[in-house]
Amino acid sequence: MGDERRRAGGRAARVAARAAAPGEDDRAVHPGQSGGRYQPLTDSECRTVYDTALTLLEEYGIGGPIPEFIDVVVPAGGRLDDDRLHFPRALVEEAIAMAAKEFTWHGLDDDRSIQVGGDRVHFGTAGAAVSVWEHETRTHRPSDLQDVYDVARLVDTLEHVHFHVRTLVPRDMAGARDLDVNTAYALAMGTTKPIGTSFFQPEHVHEVVDMYDTILGRPGAFAERPFCVANNTFVVPPLRYAEDAVRSMVAQVDTGMPINLLSAGQAGATSPAALAGSLAQALAECLSVLTCVNLIKPGHPCVMGLWPFVSDLRTGAMTGGSGEEAVLNAAAAQVANWLDLPSGVAAGMADSKVPDNQAGHEKGLTVALAGHAGANLVYESAGMLASLLACSYEALVIDNDMLGAVNRTVRGIEVTPDKLSVETIGSVIHGDGHFLGSDQTLSIMQSEYIYPQVGDRLSPADWFDAGATSVDERARIVVREVLSKHFPSHISPEVDATVRERFEIRLPVGALTSSDRWSA
Repeated sequence: MGDERRRAGGRAARVAARAAAPGEDDRAVHPGQSGGRYQPLTDSECRTVYDTALTLLEEYGIGGPIPEFIDVVVPAGGRLDDDRLHFPRALVEEAIAMAAKEFTWHGLDDDRSIQVGGDRVHFGTAGAAVSVWEHETRTHRPSDLQDVYDVARLVDTLEHVHFHVRTLVPRDMAGARDLDVNTAYALAMGTTKPIGTSFFQPEHVHEVVDMYDTILGRPGAFAERPFCVANNTFVVPPLRYAEDAVRSMVAQVDTGMPINLLSAGQAGATSPAALAGSLAQALAECLSVLTCVNLIKPGHPCVMGLWPFVSDLRTGAMTGGSGEEAVLNAAAAQVANWLDLPSGVAAGMADSKVPDNQAGHEKGLTVALAGHAGANLVYESAGMLASLLACSYEALVIDNDMLGAVNRTVRGIEVTPDKLSVETIGSVIHGDGHFLGSDQTLSIMQSEYIYPQVGDRLSPADWFDAGATSVDERARIVVREVLSKHFPSHISPEVDATVRERFEIRLPVGALTSSDRWSA
């Protein structure tokens, strides 16, 4: 009897130890799990898409090139014809050879930095939503600068969101400069994870990098460990540069800011309805600026941001949660990886206007395929609704659970002698008859299994006894709890004061340490 009690006590202690928060090496999933097992295209099809993209660049070229692009492409063998810049195949292939194959996307906390490239998969946010889903009123309201900061604070606590590119446009900012500078400020103040944003004008890039150097303590510090990546939608598809965006791209190269080269044609509208044609066009557009960037500065860190969007051809409306979107973005990741270039795609762009079952299946489908295809960076993967027009605090928390589960499937199953469990099976057969209390079960309950934060796994009776809440209701509790208490302090008040002396910051200083919006 005493032996049984001692064994039971030992098991209880082990259960308690394993139930505690796991250490860094004990988690079931990590940022950068190896992906790439799902391949919607064959190698031959990847080659065909690539060859088609090179044909488009050589025969049709890209319209509206800026002088900085002309000045490096034409002397290298390209040609300018009727305001279209043509890229010979050999020139593009030389650019691919010299392009960065991986780079470090730093966090303000270097322990949260991520290595982009290879077969490593990371999940994060992005978007330019103009509204926020309000849980209590079940309506959408205009987004503001406070939301940009609050979303960053929330993401700072979400384990399975590995990087944070801004999700919302602060509609209370009067002009483009205020919008760019204050968005960049709110992101840096809200999280120590790797961040990203976009820019309207090149001078805003220089101003933001100056601000980031101030935060880091000296000129040039940002270029040494860049923690912000520019999302640069450089093209007006089909095959024409967006002038302000590519001018901003030159500034991003000049300041050492990594760039997500983002092509976002919409199949059936601004790119071919045929999915293969849409993919080839996006690849051509991205390869054109990859060539320009590497001629200006060889090896500058870039992401091949093929984001081919899909239309509902009955209406022309974007459909971010469709099966076509899922397979097309997975193929985009595969093609970029096939070229051994850092890949980034968009997934999780639910068409549903609310965080409901439709949003769940759309997000799960698109994110899982992107992750399994080996996308280095899966943007838009948390929080987005209404085909990118809205963001939801509750969806961010719910999607964090989803991302953990998807990442667990990317990790797969380790088949080792220990994991095949022959000895464990034998000890159970001759012992308790079940595995619930076995040493193996207790030893791997954190390292092999992942558990949701707000997902419900209770029996129906226990669920009713606990209040019969829905997942968005439980997520709302988490949101309120986090945002009423979590105010990151990685940037000191003294440094913040210096930033505010030099730059026109619109977020009230009091918002950095308290929030009436989220108080109970």
